Amino acid sequence: MPDLRAALHLIGLLVAALGATMAAPMLADLIDGDPNWRAFGLAGFFSVLAGSLLAAAGGADRGSLSVQETFLLTTLCWLLLPVFGALPFVLGVPEASLTDAFFEAMSGFTTTGSTVFVGLDHMPPGVLLWRGMLQWFGGVGIVVMAMAFLPALRVGGMQIFRSEAFDTFGKILPRAGEIAMSISWVYAGLTLLCILAYAACGMSVFDAVVHSMTTISTGGFANYDASLGHFPGEVEYVSALFMMLASLPFVRLVQLASGEARPIWRDPQVRGFMAVIFGFAGAILLYRMATDPVPHAWGFEQHLRETLFNTVSILTGTGYASENYNEWGPFAAAAFFLMGLVGGCAGSTCCSVKIFRYQILLAAVASQVRRIHSPHGVFQTRWAGRPVDEEVISSVMGFLFLFFMTLAVLSVAMGMLGHDIVTSVSGAATALANVGPGLGPIIGPAGNFAPLSDAAKWVLALGMLLGRLELMAVYVMFVSAFWRN
Repeated sequence: MPDLRAALHLIGLLVAALGATMAAPMLADLIDGDPNWRAFGLAGFFSVLAGSLLAAAGGADRGSLSVQETFLLTTLCWLLLPVFGALPFVLGVPEASLTDAFFEAMSGFTTTGSTVFVGLDHMPPGVLLWRGMLQWFGGVGIVVMAMAFLPALRVGGMQIFRSEAFDTFGKILPRAGEIAMSISWVYAGLTLLCILAYAACGMSVFDAVVHSMTTISTGGFANYDASLGHFPGEVEYVSALFMMLASLPFVRLVQLASGEARPIWRDPQVRGFMAVIFGFAGAILLYRMATDPVPHAWGFEQHLRETLFNTVSILTGTGYASENYNEWGPFAAAAFFLMGLVGGCAGSTCCSVKIFRYQILLAAVASQVRRIHSPHGVFQTRWAGRPVDEEVISSVMGFLFLFFMTLAVLSVAMGMLGHDIVTSVSGAATALANVGPGLGPIIGPAGNFAPLSDAAKWVLALGMLLGRLELMAVYVMFVSAFWRN
């Protein structure tokens, strides 16, 4: 049996740290003269107190964790941190119910971006800042987890990155803490560059800070009900650029920052990701031009900008919207649904299935076809120029099976709760893939998740957790043999 004290100690420290960061939105409300600062002060006090008690109950840090304890710690972190992150939403503006507050906080930490809050234009600055901070914390957390834990735990084929995850500067990094620190510096640097770029496009400093946090985390929370459609068109170009950067493997970005540019261009994930982005964007743009031709050059530029921005937003799982793409026609709507099931690169802030799994799947299928054609031949599945172990292929196949089975179960559950098929399927998909908006008039890019029933919100919150932790990290804990080994 795992030693729960180690997990409790580390979770307690994280909860206390989260409570301490509530000082930032509290200060934002104080400066603005909004009485909502009391909610953050009270929530921060309770979080620090509860976290300290949990850490004390767990005892001193005993160093390394077993495999079972690591899985337990990972899941409990993404389950309990949203609970404490939801406290300011319950205690202050918008005085949300427990269900809505937890849904919003879970959507933030998992960088999903689905929201149940309306009237964002008039929210206190502390609330808007806190929503951005939740996504920023979740974004860097998932990158570190993806590169330091999931490869070692052999989750969903991530073991293929086990060696290179710690080879960021052409030499072996001995501890996960070092790669986490390197990634964190790049993450913070990208955020700062994004702030400056947004400010140069006319955003206020506050809007630039919040939107940069939700852009680099590919989270998608915005300060306005109109999302990024509230801002001038040039903001969409800046946002698209930084969403794409945040969707690249952060290990490659660390290498790039150290002066090694070749690995990022040679990475098959990066090449595949770029091909998918421009392939989808080009197809949708041609479709829009055929069904809604524009007579002037400025009209073409608007079509190009809107198509590129919204394609990048959905494919990266960010979930910003500048237009209601449901009105672009059935082909565009179907394309956006499929894009949400693709995702970006492993080791980034992106979510969903991710490019490398589809690449390994296609490589394995190609090898099998060659074996059928030449039964006596020897064919090795290869990816990134090296052979792929059967263990990796099996893990990828298992992940894909679980992903689409879970999607089916969540869709049926939503339908049983009384929601139409478009809302049910797209809602389940956007939660499990951590994308943000769904399709249809209710939860589409022009809609909101507030009208859903409380039961549906809990179902989707579960989907967000499962998708963010790559399914296996949660499901394995319900297998009795896992705890006995």
